[in-house]
Amino acid sequence: MAATKKPAGKPAKKKATPAAGKGAQAGKAAPAAAQPALADVRARIDGIDRQIQELIAQRAGFALQVGKAKGKLAAAVDYYRPEREAQVLRMVVDRNEGPLSDEVLVHVFREIMSACLAQQEPLKIGYLGPEGTFSQQAVLKHFGRSAHGLPLGSIEEVFQEVEAGNADFGVVPVENSGQGTIQVTLDMFLTSRLKICGEVELMVHQYLLSRSGRIEDIERIYAHPQAFAQTAGWLRANLPKAEKVPVSSNAEGARRARGSDDAAAIAGESAAHVYGLKKVIMRPIQDDKDNTTRFLVIGRQIFPPSGHDRTSVLVFIHDKPGALFDVLSPFARHGISMNRIESRPSHNAKWEYAFFIDLAGHVEDQAMKQALAELEKHVAQVKVLGSYPVAVP
Repeated sequence: MAATKKPAGKPAKKKATPAAGKGAQAGKAAPAAAQPALADVRARIDGIDRQIQELIAQRAGFALQVGKAKGKLAAAVDYYRPEREAQVLRMVVDRNEGPLSDEVLVHVFREIMSACLAQQEPLKIGYLGPEGTFSQQAVLKHFGRSAHGLPLGSIEEVFQEVEAGNADFGVVPVENSGQGTIQVTLDMFLTSRLKICGEVELMVHQYLLSRSGRIEDIERIYAHPQAFAQTAGWLRANLPKAEKVPVSSNAEGARRARGSDDAAAIAGESAAHVYGLKKVIMRPIQDDKDNTTRFLVIGRQIFPPSGHDRTSVLVFIHDKPGALFDVLSPFARHGISMNRIESRPSHNAKWEYAFFIDLAGHVEDQAMKQALAELEKHVAQVKVLGSYPVAVP
C-alpha cells in the first residue's frame, strides 16, 4: 500500500510576545528557557521504556488469550491471520505523525506481532537459500525474526516443501522493477495447488563483495543471473575482463567468493556479514537506484479480505480471434482495475498460452465474483491463485 507521507511532526505553537509595559520591560529580551538536565531527560526516557515494556507484555498476554479463544488448533499456521496483520500495520501508518518514518514503525510492530504469534509456535517459512539471500530478507520483513526460516536450494523446492506441509508458508521472488518477471515462479503456478497469501516489496541493493576488498584482485565474479543483469552497466565500465560465473543465488556466490582473494560476489549487505566478506565499493552497484523486487508469500489456503487486497488469477484461453478481449472485458465492465498481465506457454499444447493477471480487490468482493463468473464462459479455465493484502511498506 502506498502510504501517504505525513509531516515529521505537528508544528509548534507560536509563543505570544508580551506587550511593552505589561509584565516585561520594554527593550529587554525575555530570559531563555532553562535547558533540561541530561540526567532528567534520560530518566524520562527510562520511564517511557518501562511503560512500553509493560504494554508489550499486556499485548502478548492478550495474544495468548486470542489463541485460547480459537481452541486447540493443528499447527502454528492455523493461528496466523495475514489479513488482520495487514489491518494492524495500516493503522500504524495512519496514526503516524513522525518523527519516525512509516517504514520504521511498521518494522517495530511487525516484530512485536511476530513474537506474540511465536508464543503459540513459530511459523516455518521456506525461502531460496542459503542464508543471506534477498529472499531471506523478504521473509524477515514480512514475518519478523521470530519466524523460523528454512533455506532451500531452489524455488521449486520452496513450492514442494509448502505443499508437503514441511513449511507453513514460502516466500518466492516474482518480479523485479528493472528486469521483469521471474519466469520459474510463474511456471510453478501452472501446476501447483498452492495459493498466494501475501506480497512483499523489497528494495534491493547489490554490492560487490570480496575477501580482500581490493578491486584490482578480482578475476572472476559469482552472482545470480538476475544480479548480473541488474549490474551490467557498472560491470562493463569497471570490470569488463572479469569472468562472470552464474550461481543459484547471490548468497551461494558469496559463499564461493570467500575462498579466494581473486574472486568476488554480487550480493546484499547481509551476505557480507554472513560470509565474512568486505565491500569492494562502499556504494551499491546496481544500475537502477530504485531497484525493487516483489516477492509472493505462498501457502495452502486463501484468507479473508483485509480491506485493501489484490487478487491473482491464471486464465487459460481458447485459440480464437478476440481471445484477449474476452479475458479483459468482464473486469472493465465491473470496474475492476488490472495491475499486471503476463503471458506464458500453457504447457498443455503447442502455441497455447495462459495469462497471469493481478487485479485490485478480493475474490469475495461481489464485483470480482461477477466478473470471474462472466470470464469462465469465454475461456478454457480460470484458476484463482490467491487474494491477499497489498504490501505494506
